[in-house]
Amino acid sequence: MGIKFEFELDEQDLRYFQNIIESKGPSRPDIDLEDIVSATRELLERARRSDAPRFIMAMLEQLGPLADMVTDGDWRLPQEDVERVRAALAYFSDPEDLIPDDVPAFGYLDDAVIVELACRALRPELEAYRDFCSFRTDELTRRREGGEDVVVVSRKDWLEAKRIELQENPHARRNFFGHKKD
Repeated sequence: MGIKFEFELDEQDLRYFQNIIESKGPSRPDIDLEDIVSATRELLERARRSDAPRFIMAMLEQLGPLADMVTDGDWRLPQEDVERVRAALAYFSDPEDLIPDDVPAFGYLDDAVIVELACRALRPELEAYRDFCSFRTDELTRRREGGEDVVVVSRKDWLEAKRIELQENPHARRNFFGHKKD
């Protein structure tokens, strides 16, 4: 039987972690995006090889899609969004973090908290990217089965498919408040 622990971060706690994220990211333009992504992937691999608890690993696994989102040539995330992800991932390129990673059981806890905060801030982008990845897989399969010799399905293809979907299914359109438009 498991035990459930819950904790809530208040505004002061959130500011504390946001300040940490900001101190590692935007103020460090000297760190290249490729280095940040590489360090992020390395942290994730180290954590996978460690004895990190499953609840921490569940949060850390979100690093994969974050890193993929800024490196996926087919997705081509707008530069403003790349900078937001870069700032969120920069924390993982600094070997000096709140809890050293080699502390048994809890070494990755600070990383997991930062990941969770970053993913919450980037939720719309992550959801769109996950939707794109599913679309790309399905679309490549569909095109290949149709005899097309396609190797790339782009963000533009995905956006066009979304536009067509909304035009063909007006009942799926919603206004700002989530109510169906007339």
